[in-house]
Amino acid sequence: QVQLVESGGGLVQPGGSLRLSCAVSGFILTHYNMYWHRQAPGKWRELVASISINFSRMYADSVKGRFTIARDNAMNTVHLQMNSLKFEDTAVYYCRAEHATLGSQVTYWGQGTQVTVSS
Repeated sequence: QVQLVESGGGLVQPGGSLRLSCAVSGFILTHYNMYWHRQAPGKWRELVASISINFSRMYADSVKGRFTIARDNAMNTVHLQMNSLKFEDTAVYYCRAEHATLGSQVTYWGQGTQVTVSS
């Protein structure tokens, strides 16, 4: 059974940090590119960061220099380190796995974790 379980969300003040984790099971992580998306109230879900099976990373302009995505294949975990958090980072953050060869034909989503940036 495929599972992606996000954790690490919570309430943080502006300028603070959080580290999100996505624990995966039921598939071979090394075959999948991994993504973090987020969705704020009333907005479309957007791509925040990605890391390929070859560890190539991509970031949305809005988080460049503040967020870092990493993967630990041995631990079947993907992380998103978020620093210098801003009010506009408030959203539900979702982890997604997409097969590196089959693409969107094989993709899995986690249930999301809430991040709230507030003073």
